[in-house]
Amino acid sequence: MRFSTAAAALVALGPLSVAAESPFEQYKAKFQNFLSSFSGSAGIPEAADNVQVPIASKPKSKTVQPKTIDTLTLANWKDTLYAPVHAEATIPEEWLVLITGGNKTCFGRCDRLDTTFTESALKLASLKPTPHNLHLASLNCDDEPVLCNSWSASTGVVWLFEMLPAPAETGLYVKRLNTTTVTSQDIVDAYVAPREEWRKVDSDSYFHPIDGFFAKNGLAVPLGWFFWGLNAVPSWVMMLGVSFVSRSMMNKRVDGMAGGPRGPAGAGAAPRGAAPGDGRS
Repeated sequence: MRFSTAAAALVALGPLSVAAESPFEQYKAKFQNFLSSFSGSAGIPEAADNVQVPIASKPKSKTVQPKTIDTLTLANWKDTLYAPVHAEATIPEEWLVLITGGNKTCFGRCDRLDTTFTESALKLASLKPTPHNLHLASLNCDDEPVLCNSWSASTGVVWLFEMLPAPAETGLYVKRLNTTTVTSQDIVDAYVAPREEWRKVDSDSYFHPIDGFFAKNGLAVPLGWFFWGLNAVPSWVMMLGVSFVSRSMMNKRVDGMAGGPRGPAGAGAAPRGAAPGDGRS
């Protein structure tokens, strides 16, 4: 009977203990749900902070490249000038050509000019609007004396060619530069200046490189070789040759005068008159 009473008491206490623990567990579950909901809602701004917004980059400015400077020679000058010219072109391709030299043809005064012309290549490329039809070249008369002589070109100048498809006439303008004070801006100013400030070379002139009389008749290059050979001869040789030729001409003239026709002996003598006081007079 005691066992049954104790058992009955335990059975009765079981539901009470469960009933006593049940509210605590409920509150605990609610508190955990509250914490989980709070941590879940708090994680949203953190995720938003980690979002990387793309920043629009500034467009990079295009780097201006200086214009290329071609070197003209006796073998390539004509092909170089006509290379960018299209067959149906109506707008001329412009070539700004520097005529320079060294100690022989420019007496060492073209070093500054060479430097400033190279510096002007970037400034000419930066002009607005950009002159896409402008090309640069240089001709060194120390290295190409025959070509300079065939053009009758002197150093320290710039030539401006206006190239159109052959057989159209080629415009040619010449401008002299001060080799001691020239700057790269002077070259740019010369290019943008009106063509009236340049010296125009007529297309029918003798030494026009393309349309001149000597060029059209194939005489420009032979004349260039001739003048080059003439300039290559030392001055003392020239003086010796001139002296020899002049002496030969004088000797022939003297010999011709001495060997002329003579009259009979005594024919040229004047008759002698009688002595003063002679009765025969």
